Amino acid sequence: MKSNLKVVVVDDEPLARKGMLMRLGQFPDLEVVAECANGAEAVQAVIDFAPDVMFLDVEMPVLDGFGVLKSLQQQQLPMPYIIFVTAFDHYALNAFDVNAVDYVLKPVESNRLQAAVDKLMKAFEARDDHKHKGQLAEVVAKLTGEHADNILQRLDDESPVMHDKYPDAISIKDSGEITRVLVANIDWVDAAGDYMCIHTNDGQTHILRRTMKELEHELDPRLFVRVHRSAIVNVNTIAKLQMLSNGEHQLMLTNGQSVKVSRSYKDRVKTVFSA
Repeated sequence: MKSNLKVVVVDDEPLARKGMLMRLGQFPDLEVVAECANGAEAVQAVIDFAPDVMFLDVEMPVLDGFGVLKSLQQQQLPMPYIIFVTAFDHYALNAFDVNAVDYVLKPVESNRLQAAVDKLMKAFEARDDHKHKGQLAEVVAKLTGEHADNILQRLDDESPVMHDKYPDAISIKDSGEITRVLVANIDWVDAAGDYMCIHTNDGQTHILRRTMKELEHELDPRLFVRVHRSAIVNVNTIAKLQMLSNGEHQLMLTNGQSVKVSRSYKDRVKTVFSA
């Protein structure tokens, strides 16, 4: 094994990046060669440094962690070992314990990072390309719900790892229960403090603890449009766009609900009617 593994740290949050760099400084076998604030910088770092390992944030604007993997595949760049850094819930990750390619949950705990680095070192001691691909496929499968065999086949065919795929359902935890809400049944979403109110076509409202930014990235932009900093609407539920006497705009949905459109999102909403 190499005496030092070249590491790239990718996270759009400066404090999270700084914290990871400090923790990685405790591992003498790891040498951080680049820190990146977004997915585009991460792809460029692979071109510039050919790193052995990438600590990759999953949730980033524009080009997220999955988008980075897809871009590396499309450009046929060497794939480093990936350790995902994610704020995903433990419920989604409790079966996620794999060798070599691993994850750490935000906020990063020292013992969990130590376990991930230990697995990384073992992987490099007995490096096997097929095993690497299989482990990467398993990790992506755990985060997307797609079967690992399909992902592995794309890796073997040198096809993109990630499809432009959005989830068919959102899992919502409440009082010890998890409710599976079909995305197609969501009429609109509005923010209520630190929570999202998911309004469905059966008249129910589900409470989700997630930011509007995170949820927007999870929903297919061909089906959902952000109309306000605190509202997202399913385009199939839009009946009309109204201009009010004060110059503001609002949407009328097919269920009779009115949703305010902010000035900064007005042009985005109008593209729905021109499509």
